[in-house]
Amino acid sequence: MQGAVPPTTPAQEIREFGLAALESSLFHLSLGTIQRPLLCTSASKLLSPSDTTTPSSLVQKSTLHTSAGNQSWERPRGPRKWLVNNQTKFEPTPFGEQERPAYVCHVKENIKYSPDKMWYVACLVRGMKIDDAIHQLQFVHKKGAVAVREALEEAQELAVRNHNVEFKSNLWVSESFVGKGLVIKGFRRHARRRFGQVKYKHCHYFVTLEEGEPPEHYYPNSRKLTPQEMLEEWLESKRQRTIPMSL
Repeated sequence: MQGAVPPTTPAQEIREFGLAALESSLFHLSLGTIQRPLLCTSASKLLSPSDTTTPSSLVQKSTLHTSAGNQSWERPRGPRKWLVNNQTKFEPTPFGEQERPAYVCHVKENIKYSPDKMWYVACLVRGMKIDDAIHQLQFVHKKGAVAVREALEEAQELAVRNHNVEFKSNLWVSESFVGKGLVIKGFRRHARRRFGQVKYKHCHYFVTLEEGEPPEHYYPNSRKLTPQEMLEEWLESKRQRTIPMSL
């Protein structure tokens, strides 16, 4: 009998149902693509590797942005309050008083270096003039010295460009310290099927450049005393002592 439709077997029904489900899943995936269209061909053509042609009518381009929502819920990384100091506004200096020196705060984030090792480099340039600090860092054979030198040069450029500093050499390092950054945990294989934890540490370097000449002693309490100051300190300690059984 011509025109009769042959009966479908259960295997063919399962195959058609699977192809329909695969086509619907490909369609939903294409909605989430961003500037990267997904070629939604029929599932039967996907299963046949011989036919590689795709009609242009089946190419779907979607402008629906779905990743912005996920990014908005992420916690912001890195320091957020240090650079706010550059936005502080002061009142005009009264006539006859010494003008307030200009300053600039800068930070270099997530340096691939341990904060414990970077501490030594940060203490080296503290209290130096900007040119002396950059010259000294050129002879420090440490990985962190390169990052600190780049941060100082960036802060020097910002001071001249955005903070009305007339001479870029008329600056000194008033603050220089390190903060803990991103820590990535990994594993390292050991003998007898054992594993050890490895931490890849990052750090933030904070610096403040101030206009003017640096102080003679950055740490006044730990400076070396003159002979006259040593004598006065010794006499004061003798005056303050208590002698038991005395009048």
